[in-house]
This record gives sequence, C-alpha cells and structure tokens, in this order.
Amino acid sequence: MTTPAHRTPRTRRVVLGAGAAFAALTLAACGGNVAGGSDAEGADFPTGPVTLTVGQDAGGSTDLIARAVAEGMAEDLGVSVPVVNRSGANGALATEEVAAKPADGHELILLNASLITITPLAVSEDEAVSLDDLEVLKGLSQDDYVLLASAESGFETFDDLKEASGDVTYGTTGVGTGSQLAQAVLFAQADVEGTAVPFDSGSPALTAVVGDQVQVATVQLGEAKSQIDAGNVVPLLAFSAERNQFLPDVPTAVEEGYDVPVSQYRAVAAPKGLPADVKARLVESIDAAIATGTYQEFNENNLLTPHEISGEEVTTEWTELAEKYKALTEEYDISLAEG
Repeated sequence: MTTPAHRTPRTRRVVLGAGAAFAALTLAACGGNVAGGSDAEGADFPTGPVTLTVGQDAGGSTDLIARAVAEGMAEDLGVSVPVVNRSGANGALATEEVAAKPADGHELILLNASLITITPLAVSEDEAVSLDDLEVLKGLSQDDYVLLASAESGFETFDDLKEASGDVTYGTTGVGTGSQLAQAVLFAQADVEGTAVPFDSGSPALTAVVGDQVQVATVQLGEAKSQIDAGNVVPLLAFSAERNQFLPDVPTAVEEGYDVPVSQYRAVAAPKGLPADVKARLVESIDAAIATGTYQEFNENNLLTPHEISGEEVTTEWTELAEKYKALTEEYDISLAEG
C-alpha cells in the first residue's frame, strides 16, 4: 500500500558507499519502507485526535450514542475523540463532508440507517448518500419506532384507529425518516386514510400527540417511553421485526399482519480507502468501548437494543433494507418526497 501523501517518510542517518547508495536508491523507488507501508501506518495510528462527526443536533439520540461510544474509544486509543455536530438534511451534509476527507482514520461519522435506506426515496439521486463512499466499521444499536395515540383520541388498539379511518391526523418526524415510511406503508396496507402532519424531529411530533394536536404519531421509543409510562400517550404498535424488550405487551405491526419492519440503526464509518490495519485498530477501539459496563448501561437507560455487527454485515443489511423499502413504496405507490 502506498504511503499517503500527507505522511513524510522517516529520515535515516547512514553512511553510503557506492553500492549502498545504489541499494538505497532502489529502496526509495519502491517507496523507501522495507517494513511495508501498512505496518508503519498501524504502528503510528492514531497520531492525534479522532473526530466523530454527527449529522444531527446535540442532545438527540444519535448524538448521545456518539458521545457514549466516543468516550470508550478515547480511553482505548489514548487520544481524544471529540464529537462534532453538523446537522442538516437528515445527516447528509455531515456524511458527505466526512466522506471527502483523507482516509487516515482520524475522521469518522456516526451514521443513521435511515439516511442510507429511506432518505434516498425522498430526495433526488444527486442528493442521496451512498455507502459506496464510506468504510463502515461497526454496527452499534437498534432504536425502534412506536405508533402512539393521544390519550384524548380514545384509541386503545390499532383496530380502533382503523375504524376511524378518514378522520385521522398523524404526525411524522420528517421527510425521508423511518417514522414517515413506517406510517405510510402501514396505513397503505391497512387502508387507513388520514392527514399527515410532518414535524422536523421526534420531539415536536411527540409534543403534538401528547397535546392531541395530532391523534397519532410514530416516534422512536427512547423519546416516547416516559410519556408512555406517564399515561399521556398509548402505544398501539411497534415497528420492530420482533417485540421490543422494553414494550413486551405491545404487538408489532408484523404480528398484526403488516409487512412493515422499520427500525433505526446506527453505525460508525470512515472515508473510503482506509488502510486495513488502521481500520482494524478503529474496530478494536469500538469493540472495547461497547464492551464497557458504562456503555451497556447507557444502552439500557436509553432503551437501545444492541445490534453490534461487523461493518460488512451493516453494509449487507442496510442494502437489503433499502431495496425492500423501495419495493414497498413502489408497490403501494407511496411518495416520501416533500410536497
């Protein structure tokens, strides 16, 4: 592997005779590193802070996950791992920015699966983000969506909502999100008609359903659990493939006969072209972080289901989900595009 342009080969002090000088010139033509560039990279890495960029605002679930894993990575790597927030376009702006940076392991991105699997269904091809430009390092966790009804709506089950079809107002957490896709496909399959009210994140959507400004809304469980426990909203369905461990009494859409398995997954990625040994060191540091009791307690406190799979498995899983969601929107003639 060639040495990246930004790295300067170490200088050696040697006394050269004619034969030695020829040998040295021969080595220089081959890159000047008899040990091999890859090994030298890994031995030196990291040479400074490793920045973990988040494409969402500080304080949200994605940001909190990033900070939890960054803390453990910093301890393992022995360097600081600052988290930088660059919100915009559901994470697309931050992801494209990181993807364009040098593939030296010092720039990482915390990915939401929806950016790869769902957002492309709502934006133009030029605006869509692809995994082709990234080196996925590790999957982290699963955050499930839940369909909530306001206490005033009178809905106790999804059948109650179906009977009110035509008069239903429902909130989503934004264009190109899992919330929008899950509700759109579910309502299409169940022949539920209603009026969509898009919000720009989970918090205002949850506030709207708590206040009965919309009758139902789909938000992530971690954001909604306190309101569920307080009785301010009623969980009708979960969109996970299997029952969520934190909502064991709430059926899934799949159980009710609807082909709508939609969850939010997160993973850590780097720019494409990462040296193999640098990638291995980063994966090692992520593994060390998620193995700590602090991180595992964080998952439990935030109602996150561990989904700690390899980068290769993430790529396969998210690619298959993108294909499935595209097929569902085409089958039911669903447009996720704004307007």
